[in-house]
Amino acid sequence: MAYAVVHQFPGGTRDQYEASIAAVHPAGGALPAGQVTHIAGPSADGWTIVAVHDSRASWERFRDEVLMPAMGRGIAGGFASPPQETTFEIVNQVGA
Repeated sequence: MAYAVVHQFPGGTRDQYEASIAAVHPAGGALPAGQVTHIAGPSADGWTIVAVHDSRASWERFRDEVLMPAMGRGIAGGFASPPQETTFEIVNQVGA
């Protein structure tokens, strides 16, 4: 079952997003294995990222093997603190 992850970075900026995404996503704009959609943009109080993975296991693998190690090392110019996170299983998805 598809799995959604919503990350809200209060006070986050586009520059921080671009530095962070460059550190954790494959070069050339490709998505990590198992991620089927990635949406990001400014929100009322910072920056929001929505990622859809093909399964919860896919999200957890990306989180544990790529995202958290990179954040633990620090990402120059990236987000300064961890996001507020919401996750959920997707029961209906319409469109691409």
